[in-house]
Amino acid sequence: MNQKMAISVLFVVLVCFSCTPPAPVEETQPLPPTTLELLNQSLSPGINLGNALDAPAEGEWGVVIKDEYFEIIKDAGFNSVRVPVRWSAHTDTLAPFTIDSVFMARVHYVIDMALKHDLTVVVNTHHYNSLFNAPAEHLERLLAIWHQIGQSFATYPAQLVFEPLNEPHAKLTPALWNEWIPILTKELRSTNPDRTLMFGTANWGGISKLDSLVIPETEHNVIVTVHYYDPYHFTHQGASWSEGSDEWLGLTWAAEGEQLAQMGKDFDKIKAYSVKNNRPIYMGEFGAFSTVDTTSRVAWTSQVVQESEKRGFSWAYWEFCSGFGVYDSESDTYRDFLLKALIQDK
Repeated sequence: MNQKMAISVLFVVLVCFSCTPPAPVEETQPLPPTTLELLNQSLSPGINLGNALDAPAEGEWGVVIKDEYFEIIKDAGFNSVRVPVRWSAHTDTLAPFTIDSVFMARVHYVIDMALKHDLTVVVNTHHYNSLFNAPAEHLERLLAIWHQIGQSFATYPAQLVFEPLNEPHAKLTPALWNEWIPILTKELRSTNPDRTLMFGTANWGGISKLDSLVIPETEHNVIVTVHYYDPYHFTHQGASWSEGSDEWLGLTWAAEGEQLAQMGKDFDKIKAYSVKNNRPIYMGEFGAFSTVDTTSRVAWTSQVVQESEKRGFSWAYWEFCSGFGVYDSESDTYRDFLLKALIQDK
């Protein structure tokens, strides 16, 4: 074969080779969600039944949980309720730290009603203020409270989640809180070995101390909860319990510019923690107080929902029918502007 013919044959071979379609590359299919991830997804959309059982006494802060609320919540599109409970106001101060039986029955009733309406439930310890000021003096009592709760709800379905303590702060520092988490976990596992637990961050549950939160690597059945009220002066303008809040009145928020960028950075930080530690995230509280102008309130609330869902976080709005409320209990109607900001496919 002469050189010219050899080149021609090689050219034909190369052309044929280049025309041959490449073998199909099999796409890597995403792994199916775990049972824990599915449970976390079932928490969203969620709503907090705040200012009721977490008040010093139910009704003292203007909210009594009515039976009809559960159907109203479910029909609006919510899939879960978070039930904040001030157990410390209904528990003996001396050992064995017995929880009042009437109050325990009331909490049971509320949780039973929620589960009856196919709502996943998070129950916590809320407003244990004396503990935050003197942690060492109250750890034994907190453990006793959760031992009783654990025994009382041990046979309940997986749709009930335990959150041992809401918003650690003050003298319950991030370091001390990290020491307490394994202690609380051990107690809860003694009565509920398979129950999903939920732990939040110190310094009031926000994102500032998220990177400091340490959960034992051996404990896999845990959801991390974060609260989001940033910018605080915006969300709490005019709130009577926040000192100086009247000076913040008139602050606005728009889903644009630096305000939007900052929210994105905050949620990216949460996502980075989630990925690094392989923990699902529950945005357990967020809301803008009723004194915020409606346009800003809707923009901020809607954006928190979008940022959460974009990153796979579940969420529960604070709260149902009080100062942040999506529902007006006096007129028995939803505030549609706020409901649409939350349930965005309706």
